[in-house]
Amino acid sequence: MRYIKEYSRPLIILLVFEIVAVTLWLTKNNLFYLFNFSYIGLSISLGLFLFIRKYKHARRIVQLLVGLYMLVYLGLINRENMQIEGFWYYLFTGVFEAATIHYAVAKIFGPLIFGRGWCGYACWTAMVLDFLPYKVPSAPRKNLGWIRYITFAASFLFVSALFLAKVGNIERIMFWAFIIGNIVYYTVGIMLAFMFWDNRAFCKYICPITIFLKPMSYFSLIRVKCNTDLCVSCGKCKRVCPMDVDVTDNSRKRKNGTECILCMECVRNCPKGAL
Repeated sequence: MRYIKEYSRPLIILLVFEIVAVTLWLTKNNLFYLFNFSYIGLSISLGLFLFIRKYKHARRIVQLLVGLYMLVYLGLINRENMQIEGFWYYLFTGVFEAATIHYAVAKIFGPLIFGRGWCGYACWTAMVLDFLPYKVPSAPRKNLGWIRYITFAASFLFVSALFLAKVGNIERIMFWAFIIGNIVYYTVGIMLAFMFWDNRAFCKYICPITIFLKPMSYFSLIRVKCNTDLCVSCGKCKRVCPMDVDVTDNSRKRKNGTECILCMECVRNCPKGAL
């Protein structure tokens, strides 16, 4: 019974992804969806399992497994624009597959279950940024979150303009937009990390995907909670959190509550096991 409770989270995550995988496989009659979501579910579940077994680099393994798969295999080899521009593109064409399904599962409805887990375990941009030296922010959070709304609107307007202008060969444009977009994201992300001494500065201020993630994450079923009876208010969890979340507050309105990426650094560093 103890083992079932201890390993319930990776099992739940695996079950959710398998349900999605089988459902899409049967409804779309495409074996790719069974492979795609099963692979991602297994990768994430493996990471959670390794975390429970106290393996230090558990999350990084998942980031590389999922991030490289989506960036290299889906993006570069299969020529799918997995950025937000790809989502708008497929949405405008009325095709519910590829990027639209990815966004629906991982970034729009998925956060109702696992919050911002995408950012912590699957994002190929963060996968690179997390290799930088500023894993813990050394300065107070800046009031620059409004920039994400500009990048969100810019991505929408860019794809809208292509359709309104009836530009030919849009698929090729979208593929190059994916390549150029990633180069820009990595460049800006690395620059911001060194400017603000914070690997996750890009996620906090620039990333347009957070417009989808944040509101749904508020209702997330899987979230870090604090056992106030064990907590000694040492503040270590707040100091090691890359997203400046106050995990000692169990309310959904806690400071930066919708920013939690489930990296579990707070849990791993808590001296009393209160999280």
